[in-house]
Amino acid sequence: MDFVEGTVLYFDKPYTWTSFNLVSRVRYLICQGIGVRKLKVGHAGTLDPLATGVMIICTGRATKQIDELQAKTKEYVATLQLGATTPSFDLEKPVDATYGTCHITRSLIESVLPQFLGRIEQVPPAFSACKVGGKRAYDLARKGKDVELKPKVLVIDEIEIVDFDPNLMQLTLRIVCSKGTYIRALARDIGQALQSGAHLIGLRRTRVGDIRIENCMNIDEFPHWLDEQLGDSLAHNAEQEVKKQID
Repeated sequence: MDFVEGTVLYFDKPYTWTSFNLVSRVRYLICQGIGVRKLKVGHAGTLDPLATGVMIICTGRATKQIDELQAKTKEYVATLQLGATTPSFDLEKPVDATYGTCHITRSLIESVLPQFLGRIEQVPPAFSACKVGGKRAYDLARKGKDVELKPKVLVIDEIEIVDFDPNLMQLTLRIVCSKGTYIRALARDIGQALQSGAHLIGLRRTRVGDIRIENCMNIDEFPHWLDEQLGDSLAHNAEQEVKKQID
């Protein structure tokens, strides 16, 4: 396996890790393994620190595939807490407002969800990687500055209820969507449509294109996997060298 020539790897991003954390760890381990100081490594689609799931990482010349991989359809399983909002639309920030939920039923949710299907406009969260005046929106938001972002057009192919707990007012959805979809913003908008507010309390990316979560490795498994790949590569190179000498 030639990491400089280019390799595409599939990981299950750990909870609380940033996408950059995962890329940095993978780069460090590979560089240590192959004995180089620098290696081009990038990811095909950011995941929030509080999200887990499929993250595609490309090395070497395979980083040229990143744009193509980012454009692929994604699938998520998201859990929303109804009746409360946070500034970040997830658990990064504490609850800033609460709302009544007595009117919310499964049938009401089922009647609301279809409005989010198909081609829709979505305003990204202030706590996002979108750029405002050349700066990341989340950097400005975390400093307490007002951030105004323009709506973006995206596509929601599927949205369905996986589970609804009326006692806890927690709603779990499976969502299939296009590049650029912010599930936190979708949680915000669903909460508004239900007239109760909502924020994300769990998010897992289960698929990117044809790559599913079961195809991904855990970062804790990666050092052992890497040792095996490098060992096989060294054995192969030695075999080829012997053949050349015989020939």
